[in-house]
Amino acid sequence: MRIIYFLLPLFLGLQPEMLAQDENPDPASNEGTIQEQFEYLKKVSSNYQEYKVVKRAQLEQLEANIGDSIAHYQGVIQQLNTTLQENKNQINQLNQKVSQTNDQLAQAIAERDSFRIFGTLLHKRFYTNLVWGIIALLLLVLLVSFIRFKRSHRITAETKQSLEDLREEFEQHRRNTLERERKLNRQLVDALNKTNS
Repeated sequence: MRIIYFLLPLFLGLQPEMLAQDENPDPASNEGTIQEQFEYLKKVSSNYQEYKVVKRAQLEQLEANIGDSIAHYQGVIQQLNTTLQENKNQINQLNQKVSQTNDQLAQAIAERDSFRIFGTLLHKRFYTNLVWGIIALLLLVLLVSFIRFKRSHRITAETKQSLEDLREEFEQHRRNTLERERKLNRQLVDALNKTNS
């Protein structure tokens, strides 16, 4: 019976502490980080030799909190992965649009710097060089034609002059021949007249 007297105050002395712990749980047991919850669990657990004795309810509460945290973080990770994938897709679409825009820009610049002739694009520099080349070729042809014309004109003028000189000479020769013929005819007539007389 003495043991009961001894154990009864001990039992009654421990129970208010246990009831007080169950009734006033530390807010860190359900809230705060997992590290804070572990620290709280270490603080409220009792010692038994070199071990810490943890109440099953508190351990299950910690396990539930850890499970909730893991589920929450996995949800966050899943949401971040979804957002990341959406961002990657959006970046790919934007890169495609940028590539298309760059192609259109290059085409617009090429069309701006070119002329469309017979369905083909000629760059303005090439077109300018082509036009100046044609102008230079035409000037060369004109110069050669002018030189040939001048030479031909000179030759024609010389030939005309030679022909004119030849005609004059021929005319002079014809006149001389006619005059000689007349002289000879007169002499013949005079000689015939002398012979007849």
